[in-house]
Amino acid sequence: MERGKTLFLKTTIVLIGLLILAVYILGLPLFAKEALEHYPAYLVYAIVIDLYATAVPFFYALYQALRLLGYIDKNNAFSELSVNALKRIKVCAAVISILFVVGLPFFYMLAEQDDAPGVILINLAFIFASAVIAVFAAVLQKLLKNAIDIKSENDLTV
Repeated sequence: MERGKTLFLKTTIVLIGLLILAVYILGLPLFAKEALEHYPAYLVYAIVIDLYATAVPFFYALYQALRLLGYIDKNNAFSELSVNALKRIKVCAAVISILFVVGLPFFYMLAEQDDAPGVILINLAFIFASAVIAVFAAVLQKLLKNAIDIKSENDLTV
């Protein structure tokens, strides 16, 4: 693969990471401060903790994606390292989905108090998106593992 294409993907991943980091550093505290004036503290803190908990697997998955692109740059895409990176991305996406499911009751209580069903739909969109990423990473992981197995069989054939 050309280095320009992976450079574009790496740049996109870094920009997404910086954007989400800005949301976590600047936007979430402002949301919490504003929400504390209108909603019970336990509800606001539960939602904020849930959102901050999703940051760890999200940024780790971005790091793994950067590593995967590095393997592609080094013509090492068909290796166990790539399979392991995809496995970690799959696990991170599943954890993010689970964390949003755990936070769903708190988002529901917030939506009930504010009579805003859109809050639940946004949460469901995050659950669905991360579940799709987990399934997609699992499929890619299996395909890559099969390709590696076929390659190793062909290497052994004289």
